[in-house]
Amino acid sequence: MTDTGSEGVEDVGAASDTRADQENILRVQIREGLSELNRPADSLALSGLSAGLDIGFGPLLMAVVLTVSESAGTTPLVEELVLANAYAIGFVFVVLGRSELFTEHTTLAVLPVLDGRASLGQLARLWGIVYGANVVGGAVFAAIVVFVAPGLGVADASAFVEIATSLTEHRWQIILAAGVLAGWLMGLLSWLVAAAQESVARLLFVWIIATAIGFAHLPHSIAGTVEVLAGVFVSPSLTGLDFLRFLVPATIGNAIGGSIFVAVLKYSHVVRGSTVPNGTDTE
Repeated sequence: MTDTGSEGVEDVGAASDTRADQENILRVQIREGLSELNRPADSLALSGLSAGLDIGFGPLLMAVVLTVSESAGTTPLVEELVLANAYAIGFVFVVLGRSELFTEHTTLAVLPVLDGRASLGQLARLWGIVYGANVVGGAVFAAIVVFVAPGLGVADASAFVEIATSLTEHRWQIILAAGVLAGWLMGLLSWLVAAAQESVARLLFVWIIATAIGFAHLPHSIAGTVEVLAGVFVSPSLTGLDFLRFLVPATIGNAIGGSIFVAVLKYSHVVRGSTVPNGTDTE
């Protein structure tokens, strides 16, 4: 006969382990979020600048791939897959390098606020510093790469225009909605990286999520800064207004996706299922 009592105990134990894992991830996320919220402004700015610069290697490699594929006769599917993987490289540099990226903090820095351990003012401070530094870093990288890459002969100016146009050609409503999905994925990335125990697992999560964003052509406000500004710098057909028409809805969408669809939902379901009233003791 089947020992239903033992099975029931095992089920309860498995459910308890699952809750414990979820609570532990939340604790880690809140602890890291608090640490970043309390960092000095200059430290945040320098780290954010580094992230904006580092993430540009993805768009650079995309331009190289597009330039090479024109002469290689690559099929569209293969080209899209290679482009998506090239796009992911910048995210690997940033996330595993622990630089401050705005779209990670649409989840990470929101959790301590939801838990009552930080204020909206602290969140606004962090978002403002990191976002501004990210955009500046991305703009600097774009200016450098459009000078260096064509000069070396590794990427044509037309490749930068093609990449930029693929983001700016859509209506702002589409960019906003797609930006929500990109922010959602970046929020999940933050959650999965916190759950990972090994560097290899973290690398895999970053690669999968960033490749998915690139393959689906979802607008990421910071990587997109490099992509669009590179096109603006080399083509009179693209202007600063085109950049703003991309950046504003992409940023809003990214913030909504990470804050609402990851931070609020993850926090709510973990705390409601916790045996501890607040479920989030970070000590």
